[in-house]
Amino acid sequence: MEILKVTDPEFAAYGRVLDYDVTNLVKALEDKTPLPEGVEYVMSCADLEYTDSFGLLQNNAYGGMPIQLGYCNGHNTKLNCLEYHRDSELNIGSRDFILLLAKEDDIIDGKLDTSKVKAFYAKAGQVVEVYATSLHYAPCSAKKGEGFKVVIALPKGTNGAVPALTPATEEDKWMTACNKWLLAHEDAAEAKDGAYVGLTGVNVDIADLI
Repeated sequence: MEILKVTDPEFAAYGRVLDYDVTNLVKALEDKTPLPEGVEYVMSCADLEYTDSFGLLQNNAYGGMPIQLGYCNGHNTKLNCLEYHRDSELNIGSRDFILLLAKEDDIIDGKLDTSKVKAFYAKAGQVVEVYATSLHYAPCSAKKGEGFKVVIALPKGTNGAVPALTPATEEDKWMTACNKWLLAHEDAAEAKDGAYVGLTGVNVDIADLI
């Protein structure tokens, strides 16, 4: 697997880099959020939402839609799962990080072959928009032995409780949270917890590439 950059032409099908100054948000992420040995996701963090960047991202990037600023921090080199939302997600790191991505139209009959997954390197401070049609999951470390800290901006309520619904389609069965559809690899802990197993092939691990 080749690790591309979010500034490379190949990334255009998955997202784009937005030209916003979010210096205060990056500082708050680095100074006020933890760096666990595993991976920790928090959907809404007051220390991030009280920065000046919150209004910029809510009004400019999301056109005034209510949003939440949380984080995904830790150490990781594996794919494990892929998820998607009905809206773009913004990823902003205080350290370099790598995203493992695939396309929604790579899902065939409820399955996605992990050979379709591509890796993209993002630099600290870049505001990386991941389109709604791009499948993603936890970021990966960009350097061996070093962790990552990444702001996750999403429409408010995303990743909250699963709505009360009666499944009407096969896709409904993939929902694991509000506005979150997830395909797990059989080796992932999420699969063992009952998540839909929709990833086939090798559980991608970039440990030897960083």
